[in-house]
Amino acid sequence: MKREPAIGKELIVIVVAVVAVIGLAQVTPASGGDAIRRTRTGKPDLTGVYDISSLTPFERPTNYGDRVSLTEEEAIAIEKSQSEAVAARAKASDPEREPPAKGGDVGAYNDFWFEWGTRGFAIDGRYRTSILIDPPNGRMPAMTAAAKERLAKGPRFDWGKNTGTAWWMETGEGPYDDPEFNVLGVRCIYQPPATIPMRPLPYNNLKTIVQTEDYVTILVEWMHWARIIRLDSEHLPAEMRSLGGDSIGWWEGDTLVVETTNFLESPGVPKDGLRILEYFSPVDTDTLLYKFTVNDPDYEAPYTGELVWPRTEQRSYEYACHEGNYAMGNTLRGARLLEQEWLKAKQAASTDHR
Repeated sequence: MKREPAIGKELIVIVVAVVAVIGLAQVTPASGGDAIRRTRTGKPDLTGVYDISSLTPFERPTNYGDRVSLTEEEAIAIEKSQSEAVAARAKASDPEREPPAKGGDVGAYNDFWFEWGTRGFAIDGRYRTSILIDPPNGRMPAMTAAAKERLAKGPRFDWGKNTGTAWWMETGEGPYDDPEFNVLGVRCIYQPPATIPMRPLPYNNLKTIVQTEDYVTILVEWMHWARIIRLDSEHLPAEMRSLGGDSIGWWEGDTLVVETTNFLESPGVPKDGLRILEYFSPVDTDTLLYKFTVNDPDYEAPYTGELVWPRTEQRSYEYACHEGNYAMGNTLRGARLLEQEWLKAKQAASTDHR
């Protein structure tokens, strides 16, 4: 029988880690040319809050090809263009505007609610064209045929197929029959790209690190997910899995290396073969360089990315996702109304043919 990690035990570990850090992770002032914070035992002290918001895209725009860096002039131009676009999208909506066409895109809320960041990041003084650096074109590798086939057969919650009709009544599919067919993000359970590997998203980009000699805990703001990394440990048995996997770490010089396995694809469904390596390297007292390599059997090749994590004075609030989570309920209500319309149309057509 498969067992999932007990939430209660994870909370206990977090509390122990927070208490222990008060005594163990005291910052030693930089001396002798050392430009990073260290614990009493000499390890880099990663404890702090980081805001990873960035205008640098995850994948490289195709017009750059294999080009890794931007000129400073190009980076400034992108920042200016993005700033103007955000300002335009943040304006109040016209209350007298026409409704979207039936089946059309209803859009999102105004950009006032987003936190895209104001700058791209630079590594070694050079602004990057993308977070992904391998494959060399900065694009995700192709999915395998087996992965495409598996996804096609699974429950389908198709955001992109809003025709304004109950099309699933014709095909026999049931994408809106159950709230558990919704993606995990809509259900307020888990946000994969915010958690591992960690990358900038439209908002909720804070990562809070608490470090002791035996654990590193990363509190991920989006979905309030706590990643607990056991240092100098072994992986849990393969049957003990979670959506965020099982993470162990070790120090290689001043770099914390983290290996994560034992993933779930979705609640109760194992994700076999996925292995992620992450590297946390302090650059100075206020900056981390974060690098990751993902080995995912669903893709034809591994992929690697890196980005800068700057410290911030901000603090995370509770991510109370289900407060005002109207999307999930309204999606199901809307589907029921469309099904009623479909049934009435069918009945009318049947009457007309008598």
